[in-house]
Amino acid sequence: MNFWEVAFSLPMWPLIALALALITAFGFEFINGFHDTANAVTTVIYTRSLTATPAVLYSGFLNFLGVLLGGTAVAFGIVNLLPVDLLVEGKSNAALVMVMSLLLAGVTWNLSTWYFGLPVSSSHTLIGSILGVGIANGLWKETGLNGVNWVEVKKVGLALLCSPLIGFVLSMLLLLLMKVFFRSPRLYTPPEGDDKPPTAIRVALIATCGSVSFAHGSNDGQKGMGLLLLVLIGFLPLHYALTVNKPEHAPVVFAAVGELREEYAKAGVEIPKSDDPKKPKLGDHLEVIERELKDKKSFEELPPNKEERWDVRQAIAGVGRDLKKTEADDKLPEEFRKKLTKLRKEKFLPAVEYVPLWVVIGTALALGIGTTIGYKRIVKTVAEKIGKTHLTYGQGAAAEAVAGSTILIAAVTGLPVSTTHVLNSGVAGTMVANRSGLQWKTVSKIFTAWLLTLPSCILLAGTLFWIGRLIVG
Repeated sequence: MNFWEVAFSLPMWPLIALALALITAFGFEFINGFHDTANAVTTVIYTRSLTATPAVLYSGFLNFLGVLLGGTAVAFGIVNLLPVDLLVEGKSNAALVMVMSLLLAGVTWNLSTWYFGLPVSSSHTLIGSILGVGIANGLWKETGLNGVNWVEVKKVGLALLCSPLIGFVLSMLLLLLMKVFFRSPRLYTPPEGDDKPPTAIRVALIATCGSVSFAHGSNDGQKGMGLLLLVLIGFLPLHYALTVNKPEHAPVVFAAVGELREEYAKAGVEIPKSDDPKKPKLGDHLEVIERELKDKKSFEELPPNKEERWDVRQAIAGVGRDLKKTEADDKLPEEFRKKLTKLRKEKFLPAVEYVPLWVVIGTALALGIGTTIGYKRIVKTVAEKIGKTHLTYGQGAAAEAVAGSTILIAAVTGLPVSTTHVLNSGVAGTMVANRSGLQWKTVSKIFTAWLLTLPSCILLAGTLFWIGRLIVG
């Protein structure tokens, strides 16, 4: 069954809610386009390397490419913040409320800050909204704060906290280094009148703008994919429990169980099992996979509307978690651990960590088109109001070079970082290095927005979730 067949099998109200959730999710990514990517085009516009229209079209296209080519590591970093089994445990009402609450909270905060020209982070917005519904769900069910994957939260939080500092320091150092090797005063004074940068600098500025745009697409585009995956898993958990891109991967997973048992036997390591069915271990997960996938040539042969599909997903995900812990045990033979890593990444995880192709293309279009609209408010703040003078050619190149490389590295390693804060802090760093001075009123506003975004979105999403649960029960 394809998406349309499964979606239209839903009752009327869940179907309407699914449509609204998808529209809102794509809307969030559209807003992300003009909210965050405005930062990327600021330097080329204000240094007159490109006029506004070609700049935003160029940036939009590279955002589109970034989403298509950027992989999925960050997407699953987002998905894993909220244990997806919560969406299934809550069944229809709780899942609908959870998904709609985080979507509405994210869109509301992003539009509000854009209206006032504040370059806040869509990453903070989305993560705060996810945490808000996770925490509220735990409180609603009186199970405490276990509605959030706190291990993943710590990792993501550290990336969001450190990335602006990295942007500030590296951009400052890069500009100082540029002054040593490129001594032309023209590079470090604001352009006047119709002055345009030298050809080499113009090429460099256009290239760095492109790198930030591509990096933004690869990192923030994946956040949009993660958001859409939460929607799909929340509304259609059984259909999207296992890969719909390569359902023929089922025999590969089944065969991998045998390979895994062989590796454990060779290494003389016992496969752990549990006496508590609520706390299964590796051996229990392997038995589920062997039982359910025996003689199956495709995941599509599993009953489409039965819990067995979700059981297989949970078993495969459990194998992935258990193997990752074993791989980190340096008391075990290195060769054994390398083989476990290969089996986990190449055989098991592709069955559950995937993004449907239409989600990738839809996210790319939403982000790319959004880039071309509504960018002026943020551009003006970044270029005119962070420093006491306008951006120089050297400052633009240094800030964007650092931002692009930092965000791309984060995308490859699966860490969601803020394009907005990496680039804004980079611009501030170049202002300090260039002795241009900072407009502390603007800097304090940006810092306050950075400080308030996470708790505000947690509170807003949690409140919306609570109100929704009171209404629907």
